[in-house]
Amino acid sequence: MPHFRTGIALFVILLVLLTVSAPARLLGQLVSSDVLVIHGFSGSLWRGAAAQCLVRVGHGYLNLGNVKWHLEPMTLLTLSPTIALESHWGAQNISGVLTLRDVEEIDIDIADLDATISAQLLRQYAPLQVEGDIALRAEHVNIRSGMPNSSKGQIVWRNAAWLSSLGSIPLGSYAVDFSQPQDEALIGEIVTISGAVAARGSIELRERDYAVDVFVEADSGLDDQLRQAMSLFAQPEADGYRIVLDGQL
Repeated sequence: MPHFRTGIALFVILLVLLTVSAPARLLGQLVSSDVLVIHGFSGSLWRGAAAQCLVRVGHGYLNLGNVKWHLEPMTLLTLSPTIALESHWGAQNISGVLTLRDVEEIDIDIADLDATISAQLLRQYAPLQVEGDIALRAEHVNIRSGMPNSSKGQIVWRNAAWLSSLGSIPLGSYAVDFSQPQDEALIGEIVTISGAVAARGSIELRERDYAVDVFVEADSGLDDQLRQAMSLFAQPEADGYRIVLDGQL
């Protein structure tokens, strides 16, 4: 038994040393290019950086820009490596702690997620001519097969605006508090923080099926350009418009 324990200890030490000394570019060989596209490696596999990183999101890729990471070597023993990650690309900043359960199946646990991205990224997934900054703070987001399986956090859309043919129309700032018990639907409540245009409602995501029910109004009436745009996908109701959407991601 003492010899067995000594052998295990030596194996762990060797694994840690190999991880610390392995070049960062080895990461590019460990993950599929269908999931991650990484260029410009520096440092080690344990503590490294990349000049550019793109990660697959749905049918497209999200550019993370410059990325730095810190891999916990001991988590390799459980075949679920844990990585503290931070990335910067212009005004876009993302940080969090990732535990990779199955990279190929996109099974990932994310903790302490803090992200700020441009609302213009939404145009990749929906025909929405929107502007502003989206801040995401989440205690945890556990992803299974590329979709949220359990989560808790808040999304804030700051300085939201609608881009019309005549220019940018200011809307306001809005928040969505969301939570999702394991294996259940993600439920989010939409509230208005400030601005001339008020929005309230809910969103639901159950596996890949989504449903949105939002009522939009303004005390002084909606801008003509915004009203014309909303009439394409919303129904007039009282002094505003109700947006009811459902479908599959």
